[in-house]
Amino acid sequence: AYPLSAEYLRVYSHSAEVRGHGNAVLQTGKKDVQIWQLEPVGNYALKISFNDGHDSGLYTWEYLQELGQNQAAWWQDYLNRLQAAGESRQPKLIPLAIDAGK
Repeated sequence: AYPLSAEYLRVYSHSAEVRGHGNAVLQTGKKDVQIWQLEPVGNYALKISFNDGHDSGLYTWEYLQELGQNQAAWWQDYLNRLQAAGESRQPKLIPLAIDAGK
């Protein structure tokens, strides 16, 4: 058994959105993402829905095992890519426009 965080699963999703037609698209600001729903897909995979709206990736049992076996190296690679891009695991805050004149 491998303890896999929601953030790790989210940034290594197999979906087209994350894979970007074969090249991994760097996922940023996912530190606080949570799993919203798990749905079995036949006997071969899980569909994981996250609270950031992402729900298009299927995680086969083989892929989940691969994620677990490679977690230390892949997580470090992710952190290195974030740093190289000047990005962060922290979600970006969206400033609220407050109209003080009203």
